[in-house]
Amino acid sequence: MTAITLVLGDITRQRADALVNAANSSLLGGGGVDGAIHRRGGPAILQECRRLRASRYGRGLPTGQAVATTAGNLDARWVIHTVGPVYSAEEDRSPLLASCYRESLRVAGELGARTVAFPAISTGVYRWPMDDAARIALETVRSTPTTAEEIRFVLFDTPAYEAFTRQLG
Repeated sequence: MTAITLVLGDITRQRADALVNAANSSLLGGGGVDGAIHRRGGPAILQECRRLRASRYGRGLPTGQAVATTAGNLDARWVIHTVGPVYSAEEDRSPLLASCYRESLRVAGELGARTVAFPAISTGVYRWPMDDAARIALETVRSTPTTAEEIRFVLFDTPAYEAFTRQLG
C-alpha cells in the first residue's frame, strides 16, 4: 500500500527518488516551483529540457502531460516536469489537473521511483483554489495504480498544508 504524507516545506530541499516540477510548457524554467527547481538543480536540468524541446516537444510540453529529466544538484534521481492548467471559473479544467498527477505517477513508475514528492500543482500563478486543488490531487493519487511506496505532498505554506490536511481526512 502506498503511503501518502504531507510536509510543510520547500520541495527543492526534499530527498526523494522523483521530485515533481509544476513546470510551464516551455520546460525552460520560470517562476514559483519551476524556477526554484531549476535554480537549485543547476544547469543539467535545463540542458535536458532543451534537448526535449529540440526533439519531442518542439511546441512545448502539453498541459496535463509529464516528462522526466535528471535532478541535477537536487537530492533526487529525477525531476518529473508536468504542466498544470490555468484555473478558469468558466471552464472545468479539473481533468487536466488530475492528469498531471496521473501522468507524473505513470512516468515515476516507468523510472522505478519508490518515493515521489509533489507540489500543489496549479495553485500559484495559475490561481487554482487550494481546497479544490487538494481534493483533486488526493483523489487522483489515491485512485491511480502506482508502484511508489510513498507519495509526498510538499506544501510551501501553512494555508496549503491545512487545505491538504483537511482533504486527507
